Amino acid sequence: MKKELIAELDPKSPISEIFRTLRTNIQFMNTQGKLKTILVTSTFPGEGKSWVASNLAVTFAQAGKKVVLIDADMRKGRQYSFFGVSPIPGLSNYLSGIGIEENDDENEELDIVDFVQETEVDNLFIIPAGNIPPNPSELLITPHMVDLLEQLKELCDIVILDGTPNELVTDSLILTRLVDSTIIVTASKETKKENLKRAIINIQNVGGKIAGVVVNKVPIAAKKYEQSYYYGSTELKKTKSDMRKAVINSHSKLIKNNQNTKLVNEKMNTENRNNKTKTTEVNKENSQKIELQKNNNGKELERNLKISKVNEEITLDKTNDILKQINDYLDKEKKNLE
Repeated sequence: MKKELIAELDPKSPISEIFRTLRTNIQFMNTQGKLKTILVTSTFPGEGKSWVASNLAVTFAQAGKKVVLIDADMRKGRQYSFFGVSPIPGLSNYLSGIGIEENDDENEELDIVDFVQETEVDNLFIIPAGNIPPNPSELLITPHMVDLLEQLKELCDIVILDGTPNELVTDSLILTRLVDSTIIVTASKETKKENLKRAIINIQNVGGKIAGVVVNKVPIAAKKYEQSYYYGSTELKKTKSDMRKAVINSHSKLIKNNQNTKLVNEKMNTENRNNKTKTTEVNKENSQKIELQKNNNGKELERNLKISKVNEEITLDKTNDILKQINDYLDKEKKNLE
């Protein structure tokens, strides 16, 4: 198994997560269960269609689906090298009947099981491209290809075909009419818009259905790659010394924080004691003032009472004196009248 199968070798990497997202999008399109055969193609070679097809097949197998990957690029197929299987017998051998053991009965139908090879990935099987034929396009339009797909639909959950670039040869255009949907793989900053537009138009003109376009080779910064949601293998690159240093720094920060907390607590306790002492002194001083005020108020009240009493005595004597004068005056007048 080669390093290209990143979905199997490093399932927790961000790239593997992208393939799982692609798988999920395809599953959401398959709400009625009719999407069982998918063709992966591109505009020109080198855009990564074989890499996308193989990793997409792995993610479907990891989800518990029984998957068959067909290398339909009989001109330059290389899926066998990814999975470490034999290049023959393959698709070209099944469609042409050449390169396999002769049957006793020439009219006996070929058994597709004889061309399916098991891989190291659970639930994933592969049909390699086989021997390079002189007429790949003619082999794809034979009834054997239709029969092959129908048989595989009965035997597995999903069939993924790795086709040819459709700008160079017509093999993929033929297959788009036979499969349920097609995915076009493009390369960032490499694939030209006019080529992609022409590929879409060509597929639609022959009656093919397009599931979507995958943009491959998108540049990603190493820092952003390591900040993935998953705890993948990028995190394991830290050495033991780095981990030890991180633990020591964390421990030092914890001790420093504890010391700072202790100093703050002591300062707060000292301030509380000082405030308590000040409060006691203030309360004592206020009590003394209140007591003094009470004493002063008592003395003032007593003095006022004495003054009031004296005033009262003075007023009574004066009144009696006035009444006496009046009486004397009246008596004198009375005598004068007599």
